[in-house]
Amino acid sequence: MSMIEDFLNYLRFERNRSELTVCRYGQSLKDFESYFKNRDSQLSWESIDSDIIRDWMESMMDKGDMASTVNNCLSAVRCFYRFALSRKLVERDPAHNIKGPKKQKPLPQFVKEGEMDRLIDMPEMWGDSYKDLRARTIIILFYETGIRLSELMGLNDGDVDFNTRLLKVTGKRNKQRIVPFGPELEKLLREYIRMRNEQPLRLDEALFLSDKGVRINKSQVERIVHQGLSKVTTLKKRSPHVLRHSFATAMLNNGAGLESVRKLLGHESVVTTEIYTHTTFEQLKRVYENAHPRA
Repeated sequence: MSMIEDFLNYLRFERNRSELTVCRYGQSLKDFESYFKNRDSQLSWESIDSDIIRDWMESMMDKGDMASTVNNCLSAVRCFYRFALSRKLVERDPAHNIKGPKKQKPLPQFVKEGEMDRLIDMPEMWGDSYKDLRARTIIILFYETGIRLSELMGLNDGDVDFNTRLLKVTGKRNKQRIVPFGPELEKLLREYIRMRNEQPLRLDEALFLSDKGVRINKSQVERIVHQGLSKVTTLKKRSPHVLRHSFATAMLNNGAGLESVRKLLGHESVVTTEIYTHTTFEQLKRVYENAHPRA
């Protein structure tokens, strides 16, 4: 019986691991064994060193495997060597001090500027009803200010200063900040408030009300945004947070500084905001690859 089979039986019968885990570990170990045998047929589990394990991990990354996949394979090798060392099947553990690759954070999804322009500027996208006006105002407010869902829900009429075109926003841990808005949103907000005040029910001081006259809730806002974005984008995620990402990306693409965007978004640290620079860089890379004749 091979060392790998001994180890898999140990997982099955002594550690009571699921058959799925046993099969996954077994496949990772067989793949690694094939890798080092193809590299040098004289190599064995007892003779390989840390550099060979690192080279194997690098070869997986070069093939396009995700960091999570590589880390899972490394876990199998680490676990195998702990077992082999405890049974005195090997004299040393070359996997002991090896660190796996850092998992990449997924880049935030955003709606393209052209798609947002279409949604905002084309009249045929919207009807003339109060509900249509409320939906359009909510979507444009998210896109023009970058505020969070909870911040929009918390807005009251008194938080909107039309004279200075400033919005008082209450963010996380009740921290307040001031966010500017433009003349287009001012006009839309004034029209929305006028039509809202003509509705038969208003039982709350909130800026955005549900059909029952009370403060609009999370699921209602999410549904409004999802339906609106579905008109112009094929993104799987069509949420208020996507509009927040779209605001930040559009600002940076059009020359805004990172620190300014940080303040507008209400981030504690510029490190949080830096994720959007990766988004714009990826966008630039795609433009380059599609446009340059030698790319």
